[in-house]
Amino acid sequence: MEISLQEFFDLQPYELDKEQKEKMLSAHLGKLTEYHREYCGLYKKLTDGIGYKKEAINTYYDLPMLPVRLFKKYDFKSVVGEQISKTMTSSGTSGQQVSKIHLDRETSLNQSKTLVKICGDFLGNKRRPMLIIDSQAIIKNRRMFSARGAGIKGFSILGRDVTYALDDDMNLNLEAVLEFVEKHADETILMFGFTFMIWQHFYEELAKRNICLNMKDAVLIHGGGWKKLESVSVDNETFKNELRKVCGNVSVHNYYGMVEQTGSIYMECECGNLHASIFSDIIVRNSKDFSVCGVNEKGIDVASGKVLVEVDSKYFRPAEVEQLLGDPTKARTLLGWNPTKTSFPELVKIMVSHDMKFVKKLHMKELMNREEG
Repeated sequence: MEISLQEFFDLQPYELDKEQKEKMLSAHLGKLTEYHREYCGLYKKLTDGIGYKKEAINTYYDLPMLPVRLFKKYDFKSVVGEQISKTMTSSGTSGQQVSKIHLDRETSLNQSKTLVKICGDFLGNKRRPMLIIDSQAIIKNRRMFSARGAGIKGFSILGRDVTYALDDDMNLNLEAVLEFVEKHADETILMFGFTFMIWQHFYEELAKRNICLNMKDAVLIHGGGWKKLESVSVDNETFKNELRKVCGNVSVHNYYGMVEQTGSIYMECECGNLHASIFSDIIVRNSKDFSVCGVNEKGIDVASGKVLVEVDSKYFRPAEVEQLLGDPTKARTLLGWNPTKTSFPELVKIMVSHDMKFVKKLHMKELMNREEG
């Protein structure tokens, strides 16, 4: 029995091992491939041209590979007219032609679910007061989103009392920022923005004025790279340390995402590594023939003979941490954590809800194993 898409969303974003994830993704991506072949003539023509045969597909490794550049050159559509709920465009870095990704309402909602699942893994389910380090002017056209606009609208669902740090002229609205920080001084503040904009319009302005916001507890999610500010870019650790100088106690998480891979982002963990969730995966291919590279295969610079890419198994993320033991003393003394804040009936409710989800997960795994047998 195949697991439904809704059951897929009920899983935690990093709980499947590689084999389970491959089985689930292969089933759903195989169906999507057939759907797009039926409703997008251009896609069917392209896949026919490279010799696509449904019966030859065993896993998603066998599915047709589409270079992202194709989306910049051609307008792939599997939904048309009133079916289109949202159209997102890529950033068009360095004057490149932009990609256009057309979404129907169902896909748009699934995009949001995916983002919430991935970010909820470290933010929790509670919506946080949110400071967006950008201008509200960027999201005025709600049917046509740039990469910036799509990012802002997407991540905004994680927050409440959403406040923009920049005005319509991209200047720091210091008064609004200070008022927001003071208002939510005793809460965990969620901040979101694009790396180069945070640095240029937020960090540099605060540093120039010798201001520290003295946030007690904040989380900053940023992505998008440095774009045209590459010449003044800094490494990841420097970026984090400098942000803490002007913000205070802030946990900084980078992410990688692209419009062409709707909703599926790669979040940075506490060790500074980006991780693929159950909703996506990374396939390393040989640049000569695009064949899938093996785990032990290395990327070697032909000119210098230097190894540029290789797999280190110590970075493989385990499917699930079975046991964690910790000392809560620091949480009590430094964070004021109160273990009696949650009542006993509430605690029972939380535990039962967790167990129900766990049993459901075991049931789904059993169904997968039966199907394999």
